[in-house]
Amino acid sequence: MNYRAVETAAEYVARLETGADWRAEIESLADAVDADAAWFTALGAVQDAELWFYDQDECEYHPIAFDEPLEVASCTGNVSWLDGERFAHTHAVLSDPDGEAVAGHLNEATVWAGEVHMRVFEEPLEREYDEVTELDLWL
Repeated sequence: MNYRAVETAAEYVARLETGADWRAEIESLADAVDADAAWFTALGAVQDAELWFYDQDECEYHPIAFDEPLEVASCTGNVSWLDGERFAHTHAVLSDPDGEAVAGHLNEATVWAGEVHMRVFEEPLEREYDEVTELDLWL
């Protein structure tokens, strides 16, 4: 296990812009506040979405596209450095009008309305390729 203590440097709340990409908005917030590492939660609604499921046998993501309005019942993730850029590792639980839920790694989604809380850490976190999982994980 790789772990470390973290100290909070700042906390922010933000409203995501309607029509923007959900994950890109979180990355833009991280850029705006110089967050080299952060944890976030969010909620709201999207007009469409693409979730990814990681197949552990094939070691690759499989996309699942939704071209319909969905509620963001829960969204959580973290910000760290990946290939020289801030990356928002984002997971979400989305629900349809019948209350049926889907969940996974949120690749992209068009914001209808969104609110995010971001807790920024003092020390940066960086991702690096892990040969066992074939994922980019924290160092």
